[in-house]
Amino acid sequence: MELSDITMQVLKNYATINPNIVITEGNTIKTISVARNVLSKAELSEEFPQSFGIYDLTEFLNVLSLVDQPRLKFEKDFVTVGDSTGRSSVKYFFSDPEMLTSPGKDINMPEADVKFTLDTDTLGKVKRAAAALGHDEISIAPTQGAIRLSVVDSKDATSNTFSIDVEGTYPEGVDFNFIMNVSNLKVINEDFEVGISKKLISQFTREKNSLPLVNYVTKQFRLSNSVKSISLNNLLTSEQNWG
Repeated sequence: MELSDITMQVLKNYATINPNIVITEGNTIKTISVARNVLSKAELSEEFPQSFGIYDLTEFLNVLSLVDQPRLKFEKDFVTVGDSTGRSSVKYFFSDPEMLTSPGKDINMPEADVKFTLDTDTLGKVKRAAAALGHDEISIAPTQGAIRLSVVDSKDATSNTFSIDVEGTYPEGVDFNFIMNVSNLKVINEDFEVGISKKLISQFTREKNSLPLVNYVTKQFRLSNSVKSISLNNLLTSEQNWG
């Protein structure tokens, strides 16, 4: 079995969400953060022949990089990673899935109340602005028929801010200000359609159809204290259990 470049890209991203992973038989992989507030699901072009657990995903990816064009041969308790010539190989043992953090059942995403497009360029600018300003929050608010993404410090009204407007939709007459942690923007470098539900769950869906990829984020949103919401006033009391 060989892993495609996009699958490797997804796995590297998953290593930033959770250091370990449980991969099940088939072509769908999922991961969830240790805090259980970020979940991602991807459908791959490859199919894994069996289920197995990896305790240290970053280490496993580094092992794959030890050989050229790595080829995986699965056994009951381990996988052999060999190169295209057959001259070198690594025997890598699996971990007990019961000891690892993994998602339970799939998410039933509620209807999105706020929708917008987050392209690669915008995502990059937001992350660079957060690093430059030393802020770890993004404000998501309406502005004249669009959505304004602002890098802010919500605890300091006089702090420097960066803002960028994107195309989006939201219920007419509703005022809102979602505050999202930058650290939860754990997505690959692609364009995404973003939906935010009043139940405090967001969905990041990859636009390209070659690899269905969806990231869910919950429990990281709150309404800014300076905004009185019309119809989104129950946001802080709603949570989704992914256990």
